[in-house]
Amino acid sequence: MSEALEILALACTGLYAGYMLAFLSGVMPALKEMDDASFTSVMRTVNRKVPGPLFLLLFLGSLAFPAASFFVEPDGRAGGDTTLVGAAAVCALVGHLVTSGGNVPLNNALESAKGRDARSARTAFEGRWNALHALRTLLATAAFGLVAVAVTG
Repeated sequence: MSEALEILALACTGLYAGYMLAFLSGVMPALKEMDDASFTSVMRTVNRKVPGPLFLLLFLGSLAFPAASFFVEPDGRAGGDTTLVGAAAVCALVGHLVTSGGNVPLNNALESAKGRDARSARTAFEGRWNALHALRTLLATAAFGLVAVAVTG
């Protein structure tokens, strides 16, 4: 059971970190070049479409599987490996708190500003959202790295 949880933890944290990194390094720089009305329209659409089943599986799994792996009796895992998996779960938890306490409220505010001045909506959204996204990307990548070291170590 522990080995299966570790594999699921590795897969979910890795895929989630990759998703976050792709957004940070590709999607947001591309959107930065768009005019205000296009930017806000695209981000509203993305914010409605992203929380689909696959994203939610990765989002929830990137926390649930490391946490479950931490609490399940290890199959020959060293104590330090358990600590790494626990640290990964903490990184994922903090990242989820950033998402739910920062990015999601900004997404909701952008949606609520629909029909208003696109420039002011973008100004209120983009910088703060990108900073929070960079933080959660760092946390997701750290969680993946910690799980990877624990599983392969």
